[in-house]
Amino acid sequence: MSTSDRIEVLEAEAHYARQRHDLYRAKMYGGRPTTMSRLRELERIHRGAEARLRAAKLERAAPPPAGSSAEQREAGGD
Repeated sequence: MSTSDRIEVLEAEAHYARQRHDLYRAKMYGGRPTTMSRLRELERIHRGAEARLRAAKLERAAPPPAGSSAEQREAGGD
């Protein structure tokens, strides 16, 4: 899976997790049966998805590490 494909998947997961958290929080105001533990669990899932997305974007933006195979090919080391 390419980096851009991976980021697309992570964006979709983060969006879905955020929606679930927001909808559950709204449900709490509507008087329907809810629990704080479920809200916390959805918030944990949401934050984890956002963190994975952030890490993938940073990884994509970071320059390749020194001694990577791309640098070796450019230098004729392959």
